[in-house]
Amino acid sequence: MYSEGAGIARVVPRGVVVPRSAEEVAEVVRWAGETGTPLVPRGSGSGMAGGAVGDGVIVDVSRLSAIGAIDVARRRVVVGPGALRDAVDRAARAHRLRVPVDPSSGAFCTMGGMAATNAAGAHTLRYGPMRRWVSALECVFDDGTRATVRRGAPPPREVAAVRRFLDGVGRAAADDPPEMLGHPGVRKNSSGYALDAYCRDGELVELLVGSEGTLAIFVGVELELLPLPAATSSVLAEFPALEGAVAAAGRARDTGASACELLDRTFLDVASEGVLAVDVSPAADAVLLMEVEGSDGADAATQAGALERACLEAGASRVRVALDAVTEHALWSLRHAASPILARLDPVLKSMQFIEDGAVPPAKLPEYVRGVRAALAARGVRGVIFGHAGDAHVHVNPLVDVSRPDWRDRVAALLDDVVALTARLGGTLSGEHGDGRLRAPLMARVWPPGALERFAEVKAAFDPCGILNPGVKLPLAGQHALGEIKYDPALPALPASARSALDRIERERAYGESRVELLESTAALPDCDRPPSD
Repeated sequence: MYSEGAGIARVVPRGVVVPRSAEEVAEVVRWAGETGTPLVPRGSGSGMAGGAVGDGVIVDVSRLSAIGAIDVARRRVVVGPGALRDAVDRAARAHRLRVPVDPSSGAFCTMGGMAATNAAGAHTLRYGPMRRWVSALECVFDDGTRATVRRGAPPPREVAAVRRFLDGVGRAAADDPPEMLGHPGVRKNSSGYALDAYCRDGELVELLVGSEGTLAIFVGVELELLPLPAATSSVLAEFPALEGAVAAAGRARDTGASACELLDRTFLDVASEGVLAVDVSPAADAVLLMEVEGSDGADAATQAGALERACLEAGASRVRVALDAVTEHALWSLRHAASPILARLDPVLKSMQFIEDGAVPPAKLPEYVRGVRAALAARGVRGVIFGHAGDAHVHVNPLVDVSRPDWRDRVAALLDDVVALTARLGGTLSGEHGDGRLRAPLMARVWPPGALERFAEVKAAFDPCGILNPGVKLPLAGQHALGEIKYDPALPALPASARSALDRIERERAYGESRVELLESTAALPDCDRPPSD
């Protein structure tokens, strides 16, 4: 049940622990240190890059799901790592506040996972990713020590791991050129360790956010909240060429739009196979979906009108403006149209997210999208391209025919093509989903050697015994990007009960359901498949 997540990987773990308190997490970490057992922290398992599956003991923190009282005056809330993003957002909205970070997986992704990957979403264009909004993290470090790392407060030097970092690589990295520790011109990055952000602000929270459970296990997250917008309006613009869409996305970004999403021709082709609430011309090469927030309805309408004019000036062939909630919802339904259609395609076609998180400097976005299209065509693979145009951050769903004998060769070649393209354009392989086990072996192709050396020093300072999510961020010896792929027909079959449950989770995107409770509620399980009771 824990061998798969939302990505492509399958790794059957050595075991699973489901702690019910932060102290139980600390007890597990102490045991792992004494026995040399690798641990794999996991929330809902909805991560795309394979960071929540691995050859170790899964630490399922989904039961640590408490949502504290909303501090309205300070606009903050403290939550457990297993709290679901949308559940926290609902609690905040009762007080006219909201969680600023809104990934499309919000219904089932956990706050701990969002902090671990530096998650983002459509509104990152205006509000930035998770790192900006985390004010404190309660952590369990490599020796089982629990401590809170708080923004604006001195780091807890009493923790050996923190002390090793501060006195070693944390001090040395301050003299490194910023361009070595980041990707200049790229607006979103969840790859590597955020030494650039740490060196800029001196805040340990900056480094821990996005570390994917490799430096500490999060057992509590304090999050800053935003007021709800007074009013919003949305704009949908069709473009006969990608370049016009990118130019308009730049205007949207510069004028303070809260969201700007790209739907490529490949996406529109798939979406057109279903019933849509919005018609799009077959001549459109790309569509932009944009949102603005205003101080009132009139202000939002004025901003939407300005965006409409900017799109027409950039070459849009048609622009629609939505000034009320119902019409806005209809426009944005186009963004979510592809997933259910993909699920109904030929069963041998598997949507494999292995090049799904690249981000490049905004001016390079047309070249990146065209390069991905060309790579898909060259390898004979259909694909769906969409993403966050304002941040030049693109998701790709290749549709792989696993009945072909050479399908793995095609996947490997396509991955190689797109990694080379990303490196040539100065981009990152991960804008918001993290490196995981998928991208860790590819780091040397997009990061300079000096950065990789620093990342290894960070890992050694926080986790000298290598028990915290090994193989994520930094590859293990012999590790490959494409290991066992869960869609491979040649893989040994999982037990029927687990296979059925995992298929339903993927089909219904039910990652927020507890794996333990799923098994316990399956009365038809044979004795050999039924888990022991508490």
